[in-house]
Amino acid sequence: MSKLLIVDDQRNMRTTLAMMLRGAGFEVDEAQNGEEGCERGAQGAYDVILTDLRMGSKDGIDVLRATKEAQPMTEVIVMTAYGTIESAVEAMRFGAFDYIQKPFTEQELLVKVGKALENRRLAGEVAFLATEFKDRYKFESIVGRSRPVREVLGRIVRIAPTDAIVLITGESGTGKELVAKAIHANSKRGDRMFVPVNCAAITDTLLESELFGHAKGSFTGAIAARKGLFEEAHGGTFFFDEIAETSLAFQAKLLRAIQENEIRRVGENKPIQVDVRIIAATNQDLLTAIAEKRFRQDLYYRLNVARFQLPPLRERREDLQDLMTHFLDKYNRKMGTRARIADDVLEALQHYDFPGNIREFEHMIEQAVALIQDGMITKDDLLPTTPREEPPGTRSGRTLADVVDTAERQAIEGALREQDGSREKAAESLGISPTTLWRKMTRLGIVYENRS
Repeated sequence: MSKLLIVDDQRNMRTTLAMMLRGAGFEVDEAQNGEEGCERGAQGAYDVILTDLRMGSKDGIDVLRATKEAQPMTEVIVMTAYGTIESAVEAMRFGAFDYIQKPFTEQELLVKVGKALENRRLAGEVAFLATEFKDRYKFESIVGRSRPVREVLGRIVRIAPTDAIVLITGESGTGKELVAKAIHANSKRGDRMFVPVNCAAITDTLLESELFGHAKGSFTGAIAARKGLFEEAHGGTFFFDEIAETSLAFQAKLLRAIQENEIRRVGENKPIQVDVRIIAATNQDLLTAIAEKRFRQDLYYRLNVARFQLPPLRERREDLQDLMTHFLDKYNRKMGTRARIADDVLEALQHYDFPGNIREFEHMIEQAVALIQDGMITKDDLLPTTPREEPPGTRSGRTLADVVDTAERQAIEGALREQDGSREKAAESLGISPTTLWRKMTRLGIVYENRS
């Protein structure tokens, strides 16, 4: 029997709600004010807590925060007669499962509670599966207990067993390939091949040959017929990383391959049937790319079946402690060290923006473990510092890497200003590809509005 707690300083409201919920088969406890609600929520093993928003010295937000801090698996529904957008946003920001405005019907309440209990059950399964991912599939686990991470894991559990096409979006370094591997590992194709391809790293001509294969003599150097990766991945999963970096011509061929489940080798007309699950990822806004005629709208709709939007690390700071512990353990084992992290580091990390997200954070920990002298990593060892601007001709304590970074930053920012924010034109003027420019901007923390 699911166990619920009602927190409300109005006795009549508590009694009425308790009668409704007990009549529906739930075990119900009552707290008569915010103070008692905070205490019970933190100590009791409740599946769902319903708390009024406006109470005395301790309100519903206090109950929500106390509960989530001590019992993160407990779902909290906030009730209020003051139905403002601001209060709803605040409640959801602190981890409320849902928000319901008084007066509400019994049916509305039971529907909300039912959904909260389903989410609570799913979160329990996800916690178990997260451990299985690490133990069974032998790839880096998806670390974190924040709501965004739980939602991603929950969707993996639901989507993985299907053959639905998946589109994963998010900034560079947020773990898109990790999610793709988790989906594959938990699918019915999990014992077959997972084939990743970085579309930005291969030219269009080579990409088509790599994916679809080629006939003997189809181009210079094609001395023998060759199977493409699509054929090699038959029965498994194909992961297109940085899908937005492909050309419109290639996108048209890819769309046909996905729709028809068949390919044609370069230089051949004979179709070859393939059975692969498609997962695609990008760090770009595909709707903007469509508007700029850089991405096909029909391919976007074909890929956008099951969508995963991965949050940047700065939006899931509650996971920093878990990630820090995970990466520290990983690199201590790898390097045979016993590095520790000073107590004030976590607080300092809370104020860092992480332009490179989880990938950047991992590299920060790896570097600190490798270079640390006395075994204690401080915030000065871990957090990057901005190079100081110094007058020409003065001696500098900066490293060569600092000097190069400063020069690159100045060149990129100058090109972006000259080209009115267009990354494509700036890349051309600098003699590099747009992808290379984007990566350098990400590494250097350069934020500039793209107006083209």
